[in-house]
Amino acid sequence: MAKQIISDLLGDKASYLLDHQCTAIDKSTLTLPSPSHLDDVWINSNRNNQVLNSMHNLFNHGRLSGTGYCSILPVDQGIEHSAGASFAPNPIYFDPENIVKLAIEGGCNGVASTYGVLGIVSRKYAHKIPFIVKINHNEFLSLPNKYDQTLFGTIKSAWDMGAVAVGATIYWGSAESTRQLKEIGEAFEYAHQLGMATILWCYLRNNGFKVDGVDYHSAADLTGQANHLGVTLQADIIKQKLPTNNGGYLATKHGKTSPLVYDKLTTDHPIDLTRYQVINCYSGKVGLINSGGESKGASDTAEAVYTAVINKRAGGTGLILGRKAFQRPMADGVKLLNTVQDVYLDNTITIA
Repeated sequence: MAKQIISDLLGDKASYLLDHQCTAIDKSTLTLPSPSHLDDVWINSNRNNQVLNSMHNLFNHGRLSGTGYCSILPVDQGIEHSAGASFAPNPIYFDPENIVKLAIEGGCNGVASTYGVLGIVSRKYAHKIPFIVKINHNEFLSLPNKYDQTLFGTIKSAWDMGAVAVGATIYWGSAESTRQLKEIGEAFEYAHQLGMATILWCYLRNNGFKVDGVDYHSAADLTGQANHLGVTLQADIIKQKLPTNNGGYLATKHGKTSPLVYDKLTTDHPIDLTRYQVINCYSGKVGLINSGGESKGASDTAEAVYTAVINKRAGGTGLILGRKAFQRPMADGVKLLNTVQDVYLDNTITIA
């Protein structure tokens, strides 16, 4: 029944996505999500026992518990996009408690938000759902707007409030990325020492990534390299936008690439483009979660399912979806989150 609902939501794209077989990068070359993922990968790593315990807590909570997949509710948009722009469609989420309630009711593995949001309700909820504290943000109150990620709070305060993980953004490709790399590398190292897992938002930011009217900020080759930089910082999970095109390196004529990336390792199919993102996460050893994107209204559920199917069939680990869920009545947000989770719970939706 779930697959039929998912197929209906995909509409004329159902066969295109559900029947696709990847011939560019064979699934046998990847480490795929599974109930034993921690034992298969991370027990062999340099992560300490407390980090493994934190990752276990994250992957064994909510409706996807024990599957190896992850559904996260992220609500940090009030810093960059403004609280008004983010919460005016549903003002109950000005109250941080409702953010956590949505994650719990929605069966999420964890809730990702700001120091302020999670800190003000930490004693009531930190033991009820895994907390992921987002440690840096860009903000648009400054005039003119700037595009820089700045640290808020400290790693120790995230640990003290009971967080199992911290999250951060690096704007790869930006003039500020070198400083951000150093800051977040040090922050992640300390988070690991204290026993928290780390999630990196591997976003691109450079006006030079727009060439001849085409935006390559979500190109598979550029985002794949951003992922590879992220896992080099020892991020335990990578968050990335779904790829919308390819050939960013070819268009910008900067950096280095190989013709094989385009001739052998990718096609123009979205599952194959996303698989290139996965292979750049140490061939799937580090989980890739794709972002849900902005809310567009009536099409949100179909778009979220579209992203989830691509992520799962590519070999990804899950979805991190916020605005599509919280910019609507809570019951509708819960239903949307559950529908996305059903993609990962349906064993008939296989790895391509």
